Amino acid sequence: MTAATTTRLLPPEDYPHWAAAVAASPDGSVYSLPDYLDSLCIATGGSFRVLVAEHDGRIAGGVALFERDSRWGTFVSPRRLLYYNGLVLVPHTSSSPGRVASWRLRTLDALERALAQLPHGRLRFKNRSTCTDLRTFQSRGWSVQPTYTYVVHIDDLPTAWARVDKNQRRLIARCTEQGLRLSNDDDFDAFHRLHLQTHERKGAPLYLPRENFLRFVETLRARNLCRLYHARLPNGRVAATQLVLTGPHPVSHTVCAGADAELLSLGAASFLRWRVLEDLAAAGYRANDLTDAELNSVTTFKSQLGGELSLCLEVSRPDHWRFRLGQLAASLPHRARHGVRRALQRSAAGSA
Repeated sequence: MTAATTTRLLPPEDYPHWAAAVAASPDGSVYSLPDYLDSLCIATGGSFRVLVAEHDGRIAGGVALFERDSRWGTFVSPRRLLYYNGLVLVPHTSSSPGRVASWRLRTLDALERALAQLPHGRLRFKNRSTCTDLRTFQSRGWSVQPTYTYVVHIDDLPTAWARVDKNQRRLIARCTEQGLRLSNDDDFDAFHRLHLQTHERKGAPLYLPRENFLRFVETLRARNLCRLYHARLPNGRVAATQLVLTGPHPVSHTVCAGADAELLSLGAASFLRWRVLEDLAAAGYRANDLTDAELNSVTTFKSQLGGELSLCLEVSRPDHWRFRLGQLAASLPHRARHGVRRALQRSAAGSA
């Protein structure tokens, strides 16, 4: 008789087993690690739990639930600094495709049934590109939507360099000739200054209030879960900066970058991106997820770095009606302002 696949919420003392499963899974990422989620909770005030499916006492898969409260109910969804919050499945060791497929489907079935019973107002999970089979969820009324990111594979640096755009290679070489160097240190002030500059120059979002962001980065650095990189001029001035999430999984994640407005023509951002990839490869990482691929100038830059466009699937349960109505009510003032602006623009165009 085949043993049943069961589910449970892990007690903290079992988190090391989950962390090991995350590190070994193709679907895993730093975002699913208890230490990372705890760091995010410290900075944002959220909370997290870990739901796993087990077979014969072994973790077969699971999902980390980063939970936030609203006036309309507790909810789970991706957010800034939590780009992925999806399913993590432990590969079966069998060489039989049939057994592997059966293991995977049983695990997904158990997780879906457990998640469907949660009382949350919203459940939305963004999965890494390795998680492609969500038929179990889709067949039970969950919606599946495509999202995209760019991933640079760095296990073969000569091949990765050949994929970099010719103009980007020229900028990297020029910066090298001018004496720019890579540093990996705790200069948060320089990082945040350029993060703020980028926000003001491009309208890019601020990830966290300054003190919360500082606490977040310091906690991650103490836990060896991030690296703060800078491209420095010969005089030590920071021309570009970058926050990379690391950890035990072989895929790293670039989550935040900034550049000095006075030095944009130098090409320091290109220099920094490539030197960071070299440093990560030397540390044993096999890939770097550049995080997101919206259609904008930043995405074009990411593609020029040799990143491969990767399809990721986001799966969501229908929102509870109370949560849906609350979200609608909260958006009405913004919609009204947007409607007024459009009406004024049409009126101005008509009278021109």
